[in-house]
Amino acid sequence: MQRLYLDHAATTPMTEAARAALTQACAIWANPSSPHAEGRAARRALEDARAAVARSLGWSHEVLFTSGASESLSIALTRAMAERRFVGAIDHDAVLRAAPDAIVMPVGPDGVLRLPDLTGGRAIVTVQWANSETGVRQPIAQLAEAIHAAGHIMLVDAAQMPAGADPEVIEHADLVALSAHKRGGPPGIGALLVRDLALLEPTGGQERGYRPGTENMPGVLAYAAALAEPEPDHEELRAHLDDAIRRSGGTVVADESRRHPAIASYRMPGKPSAAQLIQFDLAQISVSAGSACASGSLKPSHVLAALGWDVEAGREVVRVSFGRTTTREDVDRFVTAWRAIARGGRVA
Repeated sequence: MQRLYLDHAATTPMTEAARAALTQACAIWANPSSPHAEGRAARRALEDARAAVARSLGWSHEVLFTSGASESLSIALTRAMAERRFVGAIDHDAVLRAAPDAIVMPVGPDGVLRLPDLTGGRAIVTVQWANSETGVRQPIAQLAEAIHAAGHIMLVDAAQMPAGADPEVIEHADLVALSAHKRGGPPGIGALLVRDLALLEPTGGQERGYRPGTENMPGVLAYAAALAEPEPDHEELRAHLDDAIRRSGGTVVADESRRHPAIASYRMPGKPSAAQLIQFDLAQISVSAGSACASGSLKPSHVLAALGWDVEAGREVVRVSFGRTTTREDVDRFVTAWRAIARGGRVA
């Protein structure tokens, strides 16, 4: 039986166009900072790709390439021209690591941020485009209005955002952290969109002087190629899965909230997620328990805890996430396996 991969929020396969661009870039590789002809050719290719990434995202300001969303978030949180940091209780571990002394903003049971009193010195406020575990979407425009009214900087963690998926991000965010490998590009490349470079303290080196190190030109070209390929809208597919889980006795996490069309978490009462993952893997189905950075840990999900879930219930949740090739037949196969595991039987 062919394996079924439903963990695209962790990473998704590179697109054919991205693989082709990566191969082509390796063939013309030279250091883009070198002054000779080969270096100048590499620089032209890099800048053309930078412009292509900006076009794909509808962004008309600065694009700084990084090693991924984690580095983009770290640059923004540690080098923003701000006196204070605000982060969400459900933010990715990369955010919490980068700003360990930040003021933590709570969320309600729906997973939506509850902004605290923002008065005071200038701050950078982090908002997720969509949570990587539950898929809950934040009201970007509404939050931006309050953040900007208080004179603060808005950083959007958009690692899970499809290209051009949300004009509100492009209109309202000051800084946007992006990841290539979640969009069909290679690992090891990402971007930080910057509305105004004056928001960040420069360090010298490459990327306009905001990131040292030789540019990953092959990764950049592959990322640009991946963003140029359209992604399907999985809204109906996820709704189909939600309905099947409900009818099978499961619980849809943050069921009433606006969620990512390709990410959802489900509780199977009485079945620990660790046992579920083993059973799904034996059935040749790949899913996860929480985000990839924490799925191998025995720690309870800080995301579910922030939503008010108790530890026992939180340890019965698995995440399912779709990619470009996911079909209704794939979802039905997962549902069949879910029902067998829930009954305590073997998955055929």
